Amino acid sequence: MNREMLMLVDAISREKTVEREVVFGAVEAALASASKKLQGGEVDIRVAVDRDTGEYETFRRWLVVPDEAGLQNPDAEEMLSDAVDRIQDIEVGDYIEEAIESVTIGRIGAQAAKQVILQKIRDAEREQLLNDFLSRGDRIFVGTVKRLDKGDLIVESGRVEGRLRRSEMIPKENLRSGDRVRAFILGVDPTLRGPQIMLSRSAPAFMVELFAQEVPEIEQGLLEIKSCARDPGSRAKIAVVSHDRRVDPIGTCVGVRGSRVNGVTTELAGERVDIVLWSEDPAQFVIGALAPANVQSIVVDEERHAMDVVVDEENLAIAIGRGGQNVRLASDLTGWRINIMTAEESEAKQASETESVRKIFIDKLDVDEEVADILIAEGFGSLEEVAYVPLQEMLEIESFDEETVQELRTRAKDALLTMEIAQEEKVAQVSQDLRDLEGLTPELIAKLAAEGIHSRDDLADLAVDELIEMTGIDEEQARALIMKAREHWFTA
Repeated sequence: MNREMLMLVDAISREKTVEREVVFGAVEAALASASKKLQGGEVDIRVAVDRDTGEYETFRRWLVVPDEAGLQNPDAEEMLSDAVDRIQDIEVGDYIEEAIESVTIGRIGAQAAKQVILQKIRDAEREQLLNDFLSRGDRIFVGTVKRLDKGDLIVESGRVEGRLRRSEMIPKENLRSGDRVRAFILGVDPTLRGPQIMLSRSAPAFMVELFAQEVPEIEQGLLEIKSCARDPGSRAKIAVVSHDRRVDPIGTCVGVRGSRVNGVTTELAGERVDIVLWSEDPAQFVIGALAPANVQSIVVDEERHAMDVVVDEENLAIAIGRGGQNVRLASDLTGWRINIMTAEESEAKQASETESVRKIFIDKLDVDEEVADILIAEGFGSLEEVAYVPLQEMLEIESFDEETVQELRTRAKDALLTMEIAQEEKVAQVSQDLRDLEGLTPELIAKLAAEGIHSRDDLADLAVDELIEMTGIDEEQARALIMKAREHWFTA
């Protein structure tokens, strides 16, 4: 029987074109499954087959677990304190094994053993096919729609299948069985029983790859797509830069009579593409990203990673776009939070901010309005600047002598120290459950404490726009933090 087992392993290995070791693993799994049924309970069985003789041994085993964890499955676990009595140097995570009588091949349910072996072989074949496919390094999956599975499309390319989820399709796109389709390979999920390659037609990376196929200069390294933002099926923006002065990045991506960009839009169900010139200067990049709107002025807030963009009334609707689409895509493309406003709104905001700074200077530096206005006019916008800018810069202010400058700097440093102590006291009031919330940094905790947010419930009660205003984080991060804070409402 042992000789027959070795012959069977060799035959299956040749027929299915899988490694001999994989087949041995399948046989061991079948024997272990049969032994487990005979033992009863939730026992753990290991079978070891000798690769040369076909002889096999069977072991019952117990996983060593920490004493404090207790036994979740007494049939297959043993606490560390009991295990060390049997094996002195054993550790948590090790196994204690005990040889038991092996079942004979004849006593195994032939059909059950066959199913276990065949399933292992199928899994090995599928893994081999998947590895062969992925080793090619393709980023685009080209195949045919094979079937519909719970709203998802199963796309077949040769003997390999990919899953295109409904959420990753282009809205209103109607793909049917037999249709030829291209999609971006998002990744591989080995935990899935069906197709493990996850596909997307709505991901920005898909558009980047399509342009790379249409524009040879990208593959040659003459052009580079720096970023991409999409509203799938409707509109998109890509930022390009040329690494060769002789190559026009926008014209090259558009192609002769729009041939290249049209090839991309055709594949993406008519999705319009704005091609934007990337710039190292964030303000210039944002101005280009908001095209076709004309920008009057722009104010950059580095701390909040935001920009106030001023446009005239005629360009206001264009800059915002239908349903906020243009400004949203520009924000996604550049990575900056963009606030579109008219000149009147900008002036009102600046006046409000100036008044706020004036009040801080008057209150914290104990100066009159005239001195506060001189500081503001000279470009000082915070106590930190008054306290720590190079001394020579402040001495150049004609209205101030050296004694005044030194006094202002001393008062600013004292005020900052007092505020820091008060801030530490507020942070000390923050509950431990809020401190432990995943995603909250010490900086964010300090900002929340300054706004009177001291517990997880306080954070959970906030609206997304309120949290953004308090902390300056983006909308996605704000929404995630609030939902995380609310989790205990539904699990309590």
